[in-house]
Amino acid sequence: MFRLLMYLVPLALTIFAFIDCLNTPEDEARHLPKIAWVFIILLFWIVGPIAWLAAGRARTAPAGGRTPSEWHRNHRSQYVAPDDNPEFLKSLAEENKRDEALLKDWEADLRRREEELRRKERGEDAQGS
Repeated sequence: MFRLLMYLVPLALTIFAFIDCLNTPEDEARHLPKIAWVFIILLFWIVGPIAWLAAGRARTAPAGGRTPSEWHRNHRSQYVAPDDNPEFLKSLAEENKRDEALLKDWEADLRRREEELRRKERGEDAQGS
């Protein structure tokens, strides 16, 4: 069992450091270019991942929120409820005006068609009598 752990722990550490290195933005890799860190992690099984975790990456929160969770964390305070958002309320008012205009057009068309049907009925009744 101990022999198995001697291989699994460095392998897990290497995989973790490799994925962490790939997900790190280029400007956050310290001391060496990111591609050099990838080669160091893959070529030097135990020393490479430990070096990456200790010195390869700046361990501060990225500026500007690079990950979606950080973006959401930084922008939650800017959320405005729809009933407090003037732009949303303005868009609702404009949509209501368009809908009312469309409804008036439909009503006018319906009245016109009803009138045409009445005229046809009167014309047929007048001819039939």
